[in-house]
Amino acid sequence: MPPSDASIHLVRTLYSEHQPWLLDMLRRKLGNVENAADLAQDTFARILSSNEAGPLREPRAYLTTVASRIAAQYFRRLALERTYLDAIAHLPEATSPSPETRMLVLEALTAVSRVLGGLKPQVREIFLMAQLDGLTYPQIAAQLGLSLNVVQKAMGKAYLHCYHAVYGE
Repeated sequence: MPPSDASIHLVRTLYSEHQPWLLDMLRRKLGNVENAADLAQDTFARILSSNEAGPLREPRAYLTTVASRIAAQYFRRLALERTYLDAIAHLPEATSPSPETRMLVLEALTAVSRVLGGLKPQVREIFLMAQLDGLTYPQIAAQLGLSLNVVQKAMGKAYLHCYHAVYGE
């Protein structure tokens, strides 16, 4: 859905009045102007795509919130990338993935991380124990001191969340 005229006007106003301030705030947070510029642009793009239209009482607080969320995603991606690159650094050169494969894997890891990040911590822990550790629901319940019913409901929530993340319904 294309942005409304009101949304375009809001972003234009926010950009002209607050972009230098936002860029400086992000530069201080990130320590580098290039990444700050990228995240500032992402902030305005996110606001534009959200179709936010009304006037804002506290535009800098709003920009800070949106930019902080984008920065958190950026730092999560950096951490994932570092972990992945550390893991493959020990592989023999002949079996090391190509740069293209590395980028595809990083994109997939980022997408999985984003989906899992949308789960409540206990639901995420239960889901990962079942999916990665291969534990049964009774084993998870015993290990976490929960009832079997709580584990089953948490898994249902996790599966539903994943379904919506993949199929957008």
